[in-house]
Amino acid sequence: MVRLDRRHFLFGSALCGLAAWPLMQSVARAAQPKLGLLLPGRRDDGGFMQAGFSGFEAAAAELKADVVVVDGVRPQKDDLVAALRRIAAEGPSVIAAHGGQCNEAAKIVAADHPRIQFLVIQGGVEGANLTSYEVLQEQSAWLAGAAAALMTKTGTVGHISGIRVPPGLKGRAAYAAGVAHARPGVKLLTTFCGEQDDAALAAKVTAAQADADADIIFTMLNAGRTGAIEACRARKIHQIGNVRDWVPVAPDVFVASAIADVSVAMRDAVSDAVSGRLVPGKHVKLGVSSGDAVRLALAPGVPEEVRVAITGYTADIAAGRIVVPTAYDGPEFSL
Repeated sequence: MVRLDRRHFLFGSALCGLAAWPLMQSVARAAQPKLGLLLPGRRDDGGFMQAGFSGFEAAAAELKADVVVVDGVRPQKDDLVAALRRIAAEGPSVIAAHGGQCNEAAKIVAADHPRIQFLVIQGGVEGANLTSYEVLQEQSAWLAGAAAALMTKTGTVGHISGIRVPPGLKGRAAYAAGVAHARPGVKLLTTFCGEQDDAALAAKVTAAQADADADIIFTMLNAGRTGAIEACRARKIHQIGNVRDWVPVAPDVFVASAIADVSVAMRDAVSDAVSGRLVPGKHVKLGVSSGDAVRLALAPGVPEEVRVAITGYTADIAAGRIVVPTAYDGPEFSL
């Protein structure tokens, strides 16, 4: 369901969940910015969309900004264009669109609104009033592949994602490369199931990969991840999460998490745009050398030799000794 919210952030409101705010018209305040956010998914999906929303919420609270948030939009270009135009009509100075699936829509709408600064988080588009901020999740995905290859007992590992958007495709390519680099003989099963938020579908694909001998599966899902967790638990296999650290959430299932904290990119982008630090048209990238935003979190029970290997691989990626690929042309797993 598509939702449009107009809010005003008061000092300290980041301590409250957005769901608790009453629906109301923004109060126009000349000294305060007005910000827009488009989420092509649910703000409470427990994954990528929620992380982006969290970063936006934090930036808006710091800036004491009026905000317009539209979420629940289908990740189709026409729907995204319509949603961005709806936000632009509210008159914000900055609009952030979350996810590479917003690339084309942002280009179209930005061209029609030259006075608004558009941001695409995890995007790959630039223009006079259009800037992309990207957390290089492919770097932590590469590390996830290496860890999976080093820890598998069956010699087969899996990957499940939803829709084929650029960040997801890059992440799959990187994961495959990490598997091959760490242990070339390991078999990879990779699937794009077509939905990020369908828990039943994710469970079905997870079970199918488990039946094909995968004992560690890297999931790049949003709300659908709950289905993958239950299926892993039922089959007594392990999972590697993404975006945030999933190990504390289900320690019996997760052996690692490929952290790519897009909340950092969102917060930085919005703050930079409002403060004037933003360089129009510049593609800002945050990777393993940029702090803790991109890293592989390992469960306490991961063997020391795997930890040592991951530390070394991380340093090699940061130094450019390992180049993380962004394209994959290998086989895909089908049910």
